[in-house]
Amino acid sequence: MEELILTLGWIGLYSPMALGTVGSIIGCAIAGQAACGALLETETGYGRYIGISAMPSSQTIYGIVVMFSLQRAVTVETAPGLFGIGILAGVALLFSAVRQGQCCASAINATKAKPEIFGLSIAPAAIVEGFGVFAFIFALVISAGIPAG
Repeated sequence: MEELILTLGWIGLYSPMALGTVGSIIGCAIAGQAACGALLETETGYGRYIGISAMPSSQTIYGIVVMFSLQRAVTVETAPGLFGIGILAGVALLFSAVRQGQCCASAINATKAKPEIFGLSIAPAAIVEGFGVFAFIFALVISAGIPAG
């Protein structure tokens, strides 16, 4: 039983980085596909399409920082906290990145038809980013309560 608890602790330790990265991959792919389509249909604005398609990559950075904040000895005492915080923060970052990618794709598609709404069209992606930041900050603050091991 102790080995299972320790294994869950190790999973939790690396989950924010791994799950945040998976979400960033999916989110950037969704937005990137929309950007590629927009490049074919427009004559200008290429840089902003490519730039906005990279927005979901920030969840990978958040996941890496959370992973480093969780680093401590994995013991029977620390493993439950590492697992809980790591998994929940990782899942939140994953969903945030995927949904942000969808918001970015929508912004790209809207901007193709009406370039003047670009700034407003990325507001939903910024709001979703905010929720990713909330999960990030929560994980950093709550991880301070896990014993050093």
